Amino acid sequence: MDRRKSLKLIATGAIAVPAVLTGCDTADKKTADTPAEPVFNLDRNPDEIKYEKQLLAREDFFDGHEMATITVLADIIIPKDEVSGSASEAGVPAFIAFIVQDKPEHQIPLKGGLRWLDLQSVKLYEKAFIDCSPVQQIELVDQIAYPAKAKPEMSQGVQFFKLMRDLTATGFYTSQIGIKDIGYMGNQPNQWNGVPPDVLAQYKLAYTEKELKECISFDNPPAS
Repeated sequence: MDRRKSLKLIATGAIAVPAVLTGCDTADKKTADTPAEPVFNLDRNPDEIKYEKQLLAREDFFDGHEMATITVLADIIIPKDEVSGSASEAGVPAFIAFIVQDKPEHQIPLKGGLRWLDLQSVKLYEKAFIDCSPVQQIELVDQIAYPAKAKPEMSQGVQFFKLMRDLTATGFYTSQIGIKDIGYMGNQPNQWNGVPPDVLAQYKLAYTEKELKECISFDNPPAS
């Protein structure tokens, strides 16, 4: 699956925490811990459905601490403002958790980067990154967020943060919140009333009398 298909799967709601079936009697107890089948909102061929179900069924790559760190970083990269929600509210952490299953080449850079971040945080503040104050977190992020200004010893952190920033932006701007944030309206109906006269004049072109008669004018619609 390429990134476009991955984003399509995210955007259409197929990626979510599986619902857990619960029951009250003995028969239902057997399925109490069985995750529900994922529901896909778009048509897919059998091979796509099979592959996507395999991805969703895989064991989580990140542990709870790592996911919490990803959430903090994502919200530092795209915080909530008066226009839209934050990256975490747009589902970016879940998007990143899915992407590392679909794109395994991101697994080591992200897990190693999260480890590096905590080691730097302990070195500077004697605690893990997520346990630092917001001011301390920004202080550390500022050291890796600007490649041109970063110190050589911060190179691993710079590469990690670049990947985090790319994935966060991709996840956010393919979500409903992100699409609304940029004001994307999708395909909208319009009214074509021919090439504007100034454009025709620029290229020394003109409509024929026949074309003018057959052209529908939206400024003066015919009476019904």
